[in-house]
Amino acid sequence: MRKFEKISLARFIKDTGLTEKEYQNISLPQRATQNSAGYDFHLIENLTLKPNEIKKIPTGIKAQMNNDEVLMLYIRSSLGFKYNLRLCNQTGIIDSDYYNNNDNEGHIFIKIQNEGKEIVHLNANDRFAQGIFIKYLTTDDEKQITTSRTGGLGSTN
Repeated sequence: MRKFEKISLARFIKDTGLTEKEYQNISLPQRATQNSAGYDFHLIENLTLKPNEIKKIPTGIKAQMNNDEVLMLYIRSSLGFKYNLRLCNQTGIIDSDYYNNNDNEGHIFIKIQNEGKEIVHLNANDRFAQGIFIKYLTTDDEKQITTSRTGGLGSTN
């Protein structure tokens, strides 16, 4: 099973400082066309990025997926091409066990940087990133892993 869900209202308010009104306006990621690989993530509030500025953007979204899958996050191609925006880590990796973790319910944050020379303004509900679910493989001789995720971002060091 794979699906997107909103995080809880309490978690949303704690993580963002925003209100129930913004929470109700969260759009779950969707594909724009029948053959789109990526599910578009929407901004939950207006965003202005000065040249070289970096911002961590809450989405209010979590993703459930099968154990042998990963959600890979990318900047929308048009924003990279037109405005030179990029994800700070180039590609975001959301593991299946990030969903409903103890620290933040699996809240997906996306950190972007304006590497352009102009100020970029984006509006609430604009599509700014995309996520693609991918099945991954492991080696045949992998030793049994007994550790499990205990928290959110960076919890496995």
